[in-house]
Amino acid sequence: MSESETTGFLYPFIESEETDATGLLDDLAASARDKAAESARLQGESLDEYSDALTAAGTEMAERFRAGGRLYTFGNGGSSTDAATLASLFNRPARGRPVAAWSLAADNAVVTALGNDVGFELIFKRQIIAHSRQPDIAIALSTSGNSEDLMTAIAEASRRSLLTIGFSGHDGGRMASTEDLDYCFTVHSQSIHRIQESHAMLGYRLWSVAQEHMARPRNGAHAL
Repeated sequence: MSESETTGFLYPFIESEETDATGLLDDLAASARDKAAESARLQGESLDEYSDALTAAGTEMAERFRAGGRLYTFGNGGSSTDAATLASLFNRPARGRPVAAWSLAADNAVVTALGNDVGFELIFKRQIIAHSRQPDIAIALSTSGNSEDLMTAIAEASRRSLLTIGFSGHDGGRMASTEDLDYCFTVHSQSIHRIQESHAMLGYRLWSVAQEHMARPRNGAHAL
């Protein structure tokens, strides 16, 4: 199979040998509109499907933050950058209350040392063992839901009574069937890009619910 045959379905207008600049720009614009519309549709469907679960998970996160809990996020590849963005949303929000949150893929020295010394499948589990305690929260992001390093970390987090949340894609993979996740949000798409865009929206919704809950007075006291 030639390179054009393997990639042409992504941008068919590029392979069509378009000679009219106006036509090419129209094709590019149409492609961007189609992708934006698909992304918006998928985000809306995901928010609707998991509305109750997002509210429950965000509320439980808020209670754990109030009890001194910390958030750990982790993922591989593009999902590792999404995990870092999600951690930043919680620990450096543009508004609202900052809370303790870390991306376990952010420290290159730690990740490469663990990968070299004990194996790549343990890079997140070992950090959960080293840092976590019972009020904490673990969020794993994967477009497939099958990554071994995520699954071993999720199992360890569950064993230590952390609140465990998974973001997956396609059919959910192993994340959708494991009993080690308290909540699993699966974005039903075959496109990695669209899955990650919806993961970002779901993460924002969790943050929003947690912020709203933490802002409410507790036991008759005034909110800080």
